[in-house]
Amino acid sequence: MAQPANENKMGVMPENKLLLNMALPMIASMLIQACYNIVDSYFVSKLSQDALNAVGLAFPVQNLMIAVAVGTGVGINALLSRSLGQKDYARANRTAMNGVLLEVVSGLVFTLLGLTCARLFYTIQTDIPGIISYGTDYLTIVAGCSMGIFVSVAAERLVQATGRTVYAMVIQGTGSVINLILDPILIFGLFGFPRLEVAGAAVATVAGQIVGGLVGLYLSLTHNPEIQMSWRGLRPSKEIIGGIYSVGLPSIIMQSIGSVMVFGMNQILIAFTATATAVFSIYFKLQSFIFMPVFGLNNGMVPIVAYNYGARKPERIIKTVKLAIAYAVGIMAVGFVLFQLFPDLFLSLFEAEGEDAGDLLTIGVPALRIISTSFLLAGFCIVSGSVFQALGHGVLSLWVSVVRQLVVLLPVAFLLSRLGGLSYVWWSYPFAELFSTALTALFLRWIYKKEVAPMRETK
Repeated sequence: MAQPANENKMGVMPENKLLLNMALPMIASMLIQACYNIVDSYFVSKLSQDALNAVGLAFPVQNLMIAVAVGTGVGINALLSRSLGQKDYARANRTAMNGVLLEVVSGLVFTLLGLTCARLFYTIQTDIPGIISYGTDYLTIVAGCSMGIFVSVAAERLVQATGRTVYAMVIQGTGSVINLILDPILIFGLFGFPRLEVAGAAVATVAGQIVGGLVGLYLSLTHNPEIQMSWRGLRPSKEIIGGIYSVGLPSIIMQSIGSVMVFGMNQILIAFTATATAVFSIYFKLQSFIFMPVFGLNNGMVPIVAYNYGARKPERIIKTVKLAIAYAVGIMAVGFVLFQLFPDLFLSLFEAEGEDAGDLLTIGVPALRIISTSFLLAGFCIVSGSVFQALGHGVLSLWVSVVRQLVVLLPVAFLLSRLGGLSYVWWSYPFAELFSTALTALFLRWIYKKEVAPMRETK
Protein backbone atom coordinates (compact mmCIF):
# COMPACT_ATOMS: atom_id res chain seq x y z
CA MET A 1 0.00 0.00 0.00
CA ALA A 2 1.39 3.37 -1.05
CA GLN A 3 2.07 5.83 1.76
CA PRO A 4 2.43 9.60 1.49
CA ALA A 5 6.09 10.59 1.41
CA ASN A 6 5.75 13.98 3.09
CA GLU A 7 4.03 14.96 6.30
CA ASN A 8 0.51 16.32 5.95
CA LYS A 9 0.25 20.13 6.05
CA MET A 10 -1.60 19.86 9.38
CA GLY A 11 1.70 19.00 11.05
CA VAL A 12 3.94 21.65 9.49
CA MET A 13 2.05 24.70 8.11
CA PRO A 14 2.04 27.85 10.35
CA GLU A 15 -0.99 27.63 12.62
CA ASN A 16 -2.88 30.77 11.62
CA LYS A 17 -2.37 30.15 7.92
CA LEU A 18 -3.34 26.50 8.38
CA LEU A 19 -6.50 27.30 10.35
CA LEU A 20 -7.64 29.82 7.75
CA ASN A 21 -6.68 27.45 4.94
CA MET A 22 -8.75 24.69 6.53
CA ALA A 23 -11.62 26.79 7.85
CA LEU A 24 -12.38 29.37 5.17
CA PRO A 25 -13.73 26.86 2.63
CA MET A 26 -15.86 25.31 5.38
CA ILE A 27 -17.09 28.74 6.50
CA ALA A 28 -18.03 29.52 2.91
CA SER A 29 -19.96 26.27 2.56
CA MET A 30 -21.68 26.85 5.90
CA LEU A 31 -22.72 30.34 4.82
CA ILE A 32 -24.22 28.84 1.68
CA GLN A 33 -26.11 26.41 3.91
CA ALA A 34 -27.27 29.29 6.14
CA CYS A 35 -28.42 31.16 3.05
CA TYR A 36 -30.47 28.12 2.08
CA ASN A 37 -32.03 28.01 5.57
CA ILE A 38 -33.09 31.64 5.27
CA VAL A 39 -34.37 31.42 1.69
CA ASP A 40 -36.23 28.16 2.36
CA SER A 41 -38.19 29.68 5.24
CA TYR A 42 -38.59 32.97 3.37
CA PHE A 43 -40.47 31.30 0.51
CA VAL A 44 -42.49 29.04 2.81
CA SER A 45 -43.54 32.01 4.95
CA LYS A 46 -45.15 33.59 1.87
CA LEU A 47 -47.67 30.73 1.83
CA SER A 48 -48.97 31.30 5.38
CA GLN A 49 -47.95 31.32 9.01
CA ASP A 50 -49.25 27.73 9.25
CA ALA A 51 -46.77 26.75 6.54
CA LEU A 52 -43.91 28.46 8.38
CA ASN A 53 -44.91 26.81 11.65
CA ALA A 54 -45.16 23.41 9.95
CA VAL A 55 -41.55 23.66 8.77
CA GLY A 56 -40.46 25.08 12.12
CA LEU A 57 -42.05 22.28 14.12
CA ALA A 58 -40.18 19.75 11.96
CA PHE A 59 -36.88 21.13 13.25
CA PRO A 60 -36.46 18.62 16.12
CA VAL A 61 -36.60 15.69 13.69
CA GLN A 62 -34.35 17.35 11.14
CA ASN A 63 -31.94 18.28 13.92
CA LEU A 64 -31.97 14.68 15.13
CA MET A 65 -31.03 13.46 11.64
CA ILE A 66 -28.24 16.01 11.47
CA ALA A 67 -27.14 15.05 14.98
CA VAL A 68 -26.72 11.39 14.05
CA ALA A 69 -25.07 12.16 10.69
CA VAL A 70 -22.71 14.85 11.95
CA GLY A 71 -22.04 13.18 15.31
CA THR A 72 -20.97 9.99 13.56
CA GLY A 73 -18.93 12.18 11.21
CA VAL A 74 -17.19 13.84 14.15
CA GLY A 75 -16.12 10.41 15.37
CA ILE A 76 -14.92 9.44 11.90
CA ASN A 77 -13.01 12.70 11.54
CA ALA A 78 -11.29 12.52 14.94
CA LEU A 79 -10.26 8.85 14.63
CA LEU A 80 -9.19 9.26 11.01
CA SER A 81 -7.09 12.38 11.64
CA ARG A 82 -5.47 10.79 14.66
CA SER A 83 -4.59 7.66 12.68
CA LEU A 84 -3.06 9.78 9.91
CA GLY A 85 -1.07 11.76 12.50
CA GLN A 86 0.27 8.43 13.84
CA LYS A 87 1.07 7.31 10.25
CA ASP A 88 -1.24 4.29 10.70
CA TYR A 89 -2.67 4.32 7.17
CA ALA A 90 -4.23 0.85 7.35
CA ARG A 91 -6.30 1.88 10.37
CA ALA A 92 -7.24 5.12 8.63
CA ASN A 93 -8.62 3.15 5.67
CA ARG A 94 -10.62 0.82 7.91
CA THR A 95 -11.99 3.84 9.76
CA ALA A 96 -13.18 5.41 6.52
CA MET A 97 -14.97 2.27 5.34
CA ASN A 98 -16.61 1.50 8.68
CA GLY A 99 -17.65 5.15 9.01
CA VAL A 100 -19.44 5.19 5.66
CA LEU A 101 -21.19 1.93 6.58
CA LEU A 102 -22.46 3.46 9.85
CA GLU A 103 -23.82 6.52 8.03
CA VAL A 104 -25.72 4.37 5.52
CA VAL A 105 -27.31 2.23 8.24
CA SER A 106 -28.35 5.38 10.13
CA GLY A 107 -29.95 6.77 6.97
CA LEU A 108 -32.02 3.61 6.52
CA VAL A 109 -33.39 3.91 10.06
CA PHE A 110 -34.60 7.48 9.52
CA THR A 111 -36.10 6.55 6.16
CA LEU A 112 -38.31 4.00 7.89
CA LEU A 113 -39.33 6.44 10.63
CA GLY A 114 -40.10 9.21 8.16
CA LEU A 115 -42.39 7.04 6.06
CA THR A 116 -44.38 5.77 9.05
CA CYS A 117 -44.44 8.39 11.84
CA ALA A 118 -44.59 11.88 10.29
CA ARG A 119 -48.28 12.60 10.93
CA LEU A 120 -48.12 11.25 14.48
CA PHE A 121 -45.27 13.65 15.24
CA TYR A 122 -47.45 16.67 14.35
CA THR A 123 -50.66 15.52 16.02
CA ILE A 124 -48.72 15.20 19.29
CA GLN A 125 -47.80 18.90 19.09
CA THR A 126 -50.89 20.67 17.74
CA ASP A 127 -54.49 20.30 16.59
CA ILE A 128 -54.31 23.06 13.94
CA PRO A 129 -55.31 21.32 10.65
CA GLY A 130 -53.19 23.50 8.36
CA ILE A 131 -50.00 22.84 10.35
CA ILE A 132 -50.68 19.10 10.52
CA SER A 133 -51.36 18.83 6.77
CA TYR A 134 -48.37 20.89 5.68
CA GLY A 135 -46.10 19.29 8.26
CA THR A 136 -46.97 15.71 7.39
CA ASP A 137 -46.17 16.34 3.72
CA TYR A 138 -42.89 18.06 4.59
CA LEU A 139 -41.57 15.59 7.15
CA THR A 140 -42.54 12.47 5.19
CA ILE A 141 -40.36 13.62 2.31
CA VAL A 142 -37.46 15.09 4.30
CA ALA A 143 -37.06 12.10 6.63
CA GLY A 144 -38.24 9.42 4.19
CA CYS A 145 -35.59 10.46 1.65
CA SER A 146 -32.86 11.22 4.18
CA MET A 147 -30.11 8.96 2.82
CA GLY A 148 -28.61 11.87 0.90
CA ILE A 149 -27.67 13.83 4.01
CA PHE A 150 -25.96 10.84 5.65
CA VAL A 151 -23.88 10.04 2.57
CA SER A 152 -22.91 13.68 1.99
CA VAL A 153 -21.86 14.19 5.63
CA ALA A 154 -19.74 11.01 5.53
CA ALA A 155 -18.00 12.20 2.36
CA GLU A 156 -17.41 15.68 3.83
CA ARG A 157 -15.70 14.23 6.89
CA LEU A 158 -13.43 11.98 4.83
CA VAL A 159 -12.00 14.91 2.89
CA GLN A 160 -11.88 17.19 5.94
CA ALA A 161 -9.78 14.64 7.84
CA THR A 162 -7.03 14.87 5.22
CA GLY A 163 -7.14 18.66 5.06
CA ARG A 164 -9.03 18.95 1.75
CA THR A 165 -11.70 21.29 3.01
CA VAL A 166 -12.18 22.82 -0.44
CA TYR A 167 -13.74 19.52 -1.49
CA ALA A 168 -15.99 19.62 1.57
CA MET A 169 -17.08 23.09 0.46
CA VAL A 170 -17.86 21.72 -3.00
CA ILE A 171 -19.92 18.86 -1.55
CA GLN A 172 -22.03 21.03 0.70
CA GLY A 173 -22.16 23.94 -1.71
CA THR A 174 -23.47 21.75 -4.52
CA GLY A 175 -26.39 20.54 -2.45
CA SER A 176 -27.20 23.98 -1.08
CA VAL A 177 -27.19 25.67 -4.50
CA ILE A 178 -29.54 23.02 -5.89
CA ASN A 179 -31.82 23.68 -2.91
CA LEU A 180 -31.78 27.41 -3.54
CA ILE A 181 -32.67 26.99 -7.22
CA LEU A 182 -35.43 24.42 -6.74
CA ASP A 183 -37.13 26.03 -3.72
CA PRO A 184 -39.16 28.77 -5.45
CA ILE A 185 -39.70 26.64 -8.57
CA LEU A 186 -41.28 23.74 -6.66
CA ILE A 187 -43.01 25.73 -3.92
CA PHE A 188 -44.83 28.09 -6.29
CA GLY A 189 -44.92 25.98 -9.46
CA LEU A 190 -42.75 28.14 -11.71
CA PHE A 191 -41.65 27.34 -15.29
CA GLY A 192 -44.38 24.75 -15.80
CA PHE A 193 -43.59 22.71 -12.68
CA PRO A 194 -46.51 21.76 -10.40
CA ARG A 195 -47.17 23.98 -7.36
CA LEU A 196 -46.17 21.73 -4.45
CA GLU A 197 -46.11 24.39 -1.70
CA VAL A 198 -44.47 23.06 1.50
CA ALA A 199 -43.88 19.66 -0.10
CA GLY A 200 -41.89 21.48 -2.78
CA ALA A 201 -39.51 22.81 -0.12
CA ALA A 202 -39.00 19.26 1.09
CA VAL A 203 -38.33 17.91 -2.41
CA ALA A 204 -35.81 20.69 -3.03
CA THR A 205 -34.07 19.83 0.25
CA VAL A 206 -33.65 16.13 -0.41
CA ALA A 207 -32.71 16.67 -4.06
CA GLY A 208 -29.81 18.86 -2.97
CA GLN A 209 -28.72 16.38 -0.32
CA ILE A 210 -28.75 13.44 -2.74
CA VAL A 211 -26.75 15.25 -5.42
CA GLY A 212 -24.31 16.51 -2.78
CA GLY A 213 -23.87 12.96 -1.50
CA LEU A 214 -23.12 11.62 -4.98
CA VAL A 215 -20.58 14.38 -5.63
CA GLY A 216 -19.03 13.64 -2.23
CA LEU A 217 -18.65 9.94 -2.93
CA TYR A 218 -16.96 10.70 -6.24
CA LEU A 219 -14.47 13.11 -4.66
CA SER A 220 -13.76 10.79 -1.72
CA LEU A 221 -13.03 7.82 -3.95
CA THR A 222 -11.05 9.60 -6.67
CA HIS A 223 -9.43 12.74 -5.17
CA ASN A 224 -8.45 11.75 -1.62
CA PRO A 225 -5.28 9.62 -2.04
CA GLU A 226 -4.35 9.42 1.66
CA ILE A 227 -7.42 7.24 2.16
CA GLN A 228 -7.70 4.15 0.00
CA MET A 229 -11.06 2.47 0.42
CA SER A 230 -11.75 -1.02 -0.86
CA TRP A 231 -15.21 -2.47 -0.35
CA ARG A 232 -14.18 -6.05 -1.13
CA GLY A 233 -14.21 -8.11 2.00
CA LEU A 234 -15.40 -5.20 4.15
CA ARG A 235 -16.03 -6.38 7.69
CA PRO A 236 -17.47 -4.22 10.45
CA SER A 237 -14.75 -3.73 13.07
CA LYS A 238 -15.83 -3.56 16.71
CA GLU A 239 -12.64 -1.69 17.56
CA ILE A 240 -13.10 0.92 14.82
CA ILE A 241 -16.84 1.36 15.41
CA GLY A 242 -16.18 1.65 19.14
CA GLY A 243 -13.51 4.27 18.47
CA ILE A 244 -15.85 6.25 16.20
CA TYR A 245 -18.70 6.23 18.70
CA SER A 246 -16.49 6.90 21.73
CA VAL A 247 -16.16 10.40 20.26
CA GLY A 248 -19.23 10.50 18.05
CA LEU A 249 -21.90 9.18 20.43
CA PRO A 250 -21.54 12.01 22.94
CA SER A 251 -21.73 14.41 19.99
CA ILE A 252 -24.89 12.68 18.71
CA ILE A 253 -26.51 12.85 22.13
CA MET A 254 -25.35 16.43 22.60
CA GLN A 255 -26.90 17.60 19.33
CA SER A 256 -30.00 15.48 19.89
CA ILE A 257 -30.55 17.31 23.13
CA GLY A 258 -31.13 20.34 20.92
CA SER A 259 -34.14 18.52 19.45
CA VAL A 260 -35.54 17.93 22.93
CA MET A 261 -34.95 21.56 23.84
CA VAL A 262 -36.67 22.91 20.71
CA PHE A 263 -39.60 20.53 21.16
CA GLY A 264 -39.97 21.67 24.77
CA MET A 265 -39.65 25.37 23.92
CA ASN A 266 -42.28 25.00 21.19
CA GLN A 267 -44.71 23.55 23.73
CA ILE A 268 -44.03 26.41 26.15
CA LEU A 269 -44.44 29.06 23.43
CA ILE A 270 -47.46 27.64 21.58
CA ALA A 271 -49.39 27.80 24.87
CA PHE A 272 -49.24 31.60 24.45
CA THR A 273 -49.77 31.95 20.68
CA ALA A 274 -48.74 30.27 17.43
CA THR A 275 -46.97 33.52 16.52
CA ALA A 276 -44.49 32.90 19.36
CA THR A 277 -43.48 29.55 17.82
CA ALA A 278 -43.15 31.31 14.44
CA VAL A 279 -40.77 33.83 16.05
CA PHE A 280 -38.77 30.97 17.58
CA SER A 281 -38.56 29.26 14.17
CA ILE A 282 -37.44 32.51 12.53
CA TYR A 283 -34.79 33.00 15.21
CA PHE A 284 -33.29 29.60 14.44
CA LYS A 285 -33.12 30.43 10.75
CA LEU A 286 -31.54 33.84 11.37
CA GLN A 287 -29.03 32.68 13.97
CA SER A 288 -27.70 30.08 11.52
CA PHE A 289 -26.04 32.97 9.64
CA ILE A 290 -24.01 33.65 12.80
CA PHE A 291 -23.46 30.14 14.12
CA MET A 292 -22.76 28.39 10.81
CA PRO A 293 -19.46 30.24 10.22
CA VAL A 294 -18.36 29.25 13.73
CA PHE A 295 -19.28 25.63 12.99
CA GLY A 296 -17.27 25.91 9.77
CA LEU A 297 -14.34 27.23 11.79
CA ASN A 298 -14.72 24.23 14.09
CA ASN A 299 -14.77 21.81 11.18
CA GLY A 300 -11.45 23.25 10.07
CA MET A 301 -9.98 23.19 13.58
CA VAL A 302 -10.91 19.64 14.67
CA PRO A 303 -8.67 17.71 12.24
CA ILE A 304 -5.76 20.06 13.03
CA VAL A 305 -6.08 19.44 16.77
CA ALA A 306 -6.64 15.69 16.33
CA TYR A 307 -3.72 15.33 13.91
CA ASN A 308 -1.28 17.19 16.14
CA TYR A 309 -2.51 15.26 19.17
CA GLY A 310 -1.64 12.05 17.33
CA ALA A 311 1.69 13.57 16.24
CA ARG A 312 2.47 14.76 19.82
CA LYS A 313 2.80 18.46 18.97
CA PRO A 314 1.21 20.31 21.92
CA GLU A 315 2.30 23.83 20.96
CA ARG A 316 0.46 23.57 17.65
CA ILE A 317 -2.66 22.40 19.49
CA ILE A 318 -2.56 25.32 21.94
CA LYS A 319 -2.00 27.99 19.31
CA THR A 320 -4.71 26.58 17.02
CA VAL A 321 -7.27 26.54 19.85
CA LYS A 322 -6.46 30.11 20.92
CA LEU A 323 -6.81 31.36 17.34
CA ALA A 324 -10.09 29.51 16.86
CA ILE A 325 -11.58 30.97 20.06
CA ALA A 326 -10.53 34.49 19.06
CA TYR A 327 -12.11 34.16 15.61
CA ALA A 328 -15.29 32.60 17.03
CA VAL A 329 -15.78 35.32 19.64
CA GLY A 330 -15.31 37.95 16.93
CA ILE A 331 -17.91 36.35 14.66
CA MET A 332 -20.43 36.10 17.49
CA ALA A 333 -19.85 39.73 18.49
CA VAL A 334 -20.77 40.80 14.96
CA GLY A 335 -23.93 38.72 15.23
CA PHE A 336 -24.83 40.37 18.52
CA VAL A 337 -24.52 43.86 16.99
CA LEU A 338 -26.67 42.93 13.98
CA PHE A 339 -29.43 41.43 16.11
CA GLN A 340 -29.45 44.49 18.37
CA LEU A 341 -29.64 46.99 15.51
CA PHE A 342 -31.86 45.35 12.89
CA PRO A 343 -34.31 42.84 14.47
CA ASP A 344 -37.37 44.40 12.82
CA LEU A 345 -35.73 44.28 9.38
CA PHE A 346 -34.86 40.61 9.78
CA LEU A 347 -38.34 39.67 11.00
CA SER A 348 -40.07 41.55 8.18
CA LEU A 349 -38.51 39.12 5.69
CA PHE A 350 -40.84 36.42 6.98
CA GLU A 351 -44.13 38.30 6.91
CA ALA A 352 -46.79 36.15 5.23
CA GLU A 353 -48.77 37.94 2.54
CA GLY A 354 -52.21 38.97 3.73
CA GLU A 355 -51.34 38.47 7.41
CA ASP A 356 -50.77 41.15 10.02
CA ALA A 357 -47.09 41.43 10.92
CA GLY A 358 -47.82 43.45 14.05
CA ASP A 359 -47.81 40.51 16.43
CA LEU A 360 -44.70 39.06 14.77
CA LEU A 361 -42.74 42.27 15.34
CA THR A 362 -44.18 42.94 18.82
CA ILE A 363 -43.10 39.50 20.02
CA GLY A 364 -40.04 39.05 17.82
CA VAL A 365 -38.06 42.29 18.21
CA PRO A 366 -37.46 42.01 21.99
CA ALA A 367 -36.98 38.24 21.61
CA LEU A 368 -34.10 38.62 19.13
CA ARG A 369 -32.45 41.35 21.18
CA ILE A 370 -32.63 39.36 24.43
CA ILE A 371 -31.53 36.01 22.99
CA SER A 372 -28.61 37.56 21.09
CA THR A 373 -26.93 38.67 24.33
CA SER A 374 -25.99 34.99 24.73
CA PHE A 375 -23.90 35.24 21.54
CA LEU A 376 -21.17 37.08 23.44
CA LEU A 377 -20.34 33.91 25.38
CA ALA A 378 -21.35 31.23 22.88
CA GLY A 379 -18.25 31.40 20.64
CA PHE A 380 -15.93 30.29 23.44
CA CYS A 381 -18.24 27.41 24.38
CA ILE A 382 -18.67 26.14 20.82
CA VAL A 383 -14.95 26.01 20.04
CA SER A 384 -14.07 24.47 23.39
CA GLY A 385 -16.67 21.75 22.91
CA SER A 386 -15.06 20.78 19.61
CA VAL A 387 -11.64 20.70 21.30
CA PHE A 388 -13.01 18.16 23.78
CA GLN A 389 -14.22 16.00 20.87
CA ALA A 390 -10.96 16.27 18.93
CA LEU A 391 -8.97 15.09 21.97
CA GLY A 392 -11.27 12.11 22.56
CA HIS A 393 -13.32 13.56 25.44
CA GLY A 394 -16.64 14.19 23.71
CA VAL A 395 -18.48 13.28 26.91
CA LEU A 396 -17.42 16.66 28.34
CA SER A 397 -19.24 18.42 25.51
CA LEU A 398 -22.23 16.25 26.30
CA TRP A 399 -22.27 17.35 29.93
CA VAL A 400 -22.11 21.02 28.95
CA SER A 401 -24.99 20.55 26.51
CA VAL A 402 -27.13 18.68 29.04
CA VAL A 403 -26.61 21.34 31.69
CA ARG A 404 -27.22 24.22 29.32
CA GLN A 405 -30.33 22.97 27.52
CA LEU A 406 -32.07 20.51 29.83
CA VAL A 407 -30.96 21.38 33.36
CA VAL A 408 -31.00 25.18 32.97
CA LEU A 409 -32.63 26.53 29.78
CA LEU A 410 -35.88 24.56 29.61
CA PRO A 411 -36.71 24.64 33.34
CA VAL A 412 -35.88 28.35 33.54
CA ALA A 413 -37.96 29.08 30.43
CA PHE A 414 -40.92 27.23 31.92
CA LEU A 415 -40.54 28.99 35.27
CA LEU A 416 -40.26 32.43 33.64
CA SER A 417 -43.31 31.71 31.47
CA ARG A 418 -45.29 31.19 34.68
CA LEU A 419 -43.86 34.12 36.58
CA GLY A 420 -43.60 36.82 33.93
CA GLY A 421 -45.31 35.65 30.77
CA LEU A 422 -44.02 35.34 27.21
CA SER A 423 -41.63 38.31 27.26
CA TYR A 424 -39.68 36.74 30.13
CA VAL A 425 -39.17 33.35 28.44
CA TRP A 426 -36.41 34.66 26.14
CA TRP A 427 -34.15 35.51 29.12
CA SER A 428 -33.62 31.79 29.66
CA TYR A 429 -31.06 31.87 26.81
CA PRO A 430 -28.45 34.28 28.29
CA PHE A 431 -29.06 32.76 31.72
CA ALA A 432 -28.24 29.26 30.41
CA GLU A 433 -25.19 30.52 28.49
CA LEU A 434 -23.65 31.85 31.70
CA PHE A 435 -23.83 28.39 33.26
CA SER A 436 -22.41 26.64 30.20
CA THR A 437 -19.51 29.12 29.97
CA ALA A 438 -18.47 28.49 33.56
CA LEU A 439 -18.65 24.71 33.12
CA THR A 440 -16.82 24.85 29.78
CA ALA A 441 -13.95 26.87 31.27
CA LEU A 442 -13.62 24.33 34.09
CA PHE A 443 -13.52 21.39 31.66
CA LEU A 444 -11.06 23.13 29.32
CA ARG A 445 -8.64 23.66 32.19
CA TRP A 446 -8.98 20.00 33.18
CA ILE A 447 -8.39 18.68 29.66
CA TYR A 448 -5.32 20.88 29.27
CA LYS A 449 -3.80 19.41 32.42
CA LYS A 450 -4.70 15.83 31.42
CA GLU A 451 -3.88 15.73 27.71
CA VAL A 452 -1.79 18.70 26.61
CA ALA A 453 0.44 19.61 29.56
CA PRO A 454 2.01 16.11 29.82
CA MET A 455 3.07 16.35 26.16
CA ARG A 456 4.78 19.68 26.82
CA GLU A 457 6.62 18.24 29.83
CA THR A 458 8.10 15.39 27.78
CA LYS A 459 9.47 17.70 25.07
